[in-house]
Amino acid sequence: MIAAIGIGVGIGLTLGALGAGGAILAVPALVYGAGQPLDVAIPMSLSVVAVASLGALLPGRRRAAVRWRIALAFAAAGVPATFGGAALGRLLPQRWLLLAFAGLMVAVSVRMLRSGGEGGGGEGGDSGEDHAGACRAPVEAVNRRRCLPKVVLAGAAVGVLTGLFGVGGGFVVVPALGLLLGLTPQQAVATSLVVVAANSLSGLVAHADAISEIDPAVFLPFGAATLVAAIAAGGLASRLAGRIVRKAFAVVVLGVAAFVAVAAIIAPQALG
Repeated sequence: MIAAIGIGVGIGLTLGALGAGGAILAVPALVYGAGQPLDVAIPMSLSVVAVASLGALLPGRRRAAVRWRIALAFAAAGVPATFGGAALGRLLPQRWLLLAFAGLMVAVSVRMLRSGGEGGGGEGGDSGEDHAGACRAPVEAVNRRRCLPKVVLAGAAVGVLTGLFGVGGGFVVVPALGLLLGLTPQQAVATSLVVVAANSLSGLVAHADAISEIDPAVFLPFGAATLVAAIAAGGLASRLAGRIVRKAFAVVVLGVAAFVAVAAIIAPQALG
């Protein structure tokens, strides 16, 4: 229970502050920190991240920043793709799945460490400067001819990652919203939370066969701690220095990735 609460607080804080990243730590934390089998950790992570994402949207200022049409376009492409990702995950040995997950974590952390201020997390400090590749969507619409193909492709990629690894995909959605559509950091984070919630719920349906195996003694404290931390971080996000939060988080993800890779190689029996 103590491990579950600690994991939940850390994931809720990152999700609420950055609009991304919480679930990428949830699965390895549940497997190696709370002793959950991988096939149970994935739906547990998805269910909690979905609720926490909605909780992070409770502050009125955060909800006002959501660009709903853009969020729905991402979700429409991502939701069906989660089922393909889940089906692919069932074909892979758990050791190789975790090794691939570690590779994804490394890619995410490197991108965060190298990125500047482009709509990439934390709502304070980093402004959305002009990007050459941005579609420059109007406030409530997507420039369909220029942006929709990119949105659909990015949304589908996020859906596959959600179904395959049990992650919400905010680490892809947030920079895509800033770079492709020209959203401000505040808009990108808020809109990402809607996409993460939708993808996580569809991923949970795709992994419904493992829901009955979830241990309530781990799930309830984990879920409660994540939700409370996400709501708190959502209210404080505008006061946080986004670049500092993002880079600190990237270092943590890089360290966890190394641990996951080593553990999957030398201790595959720990996967359940």
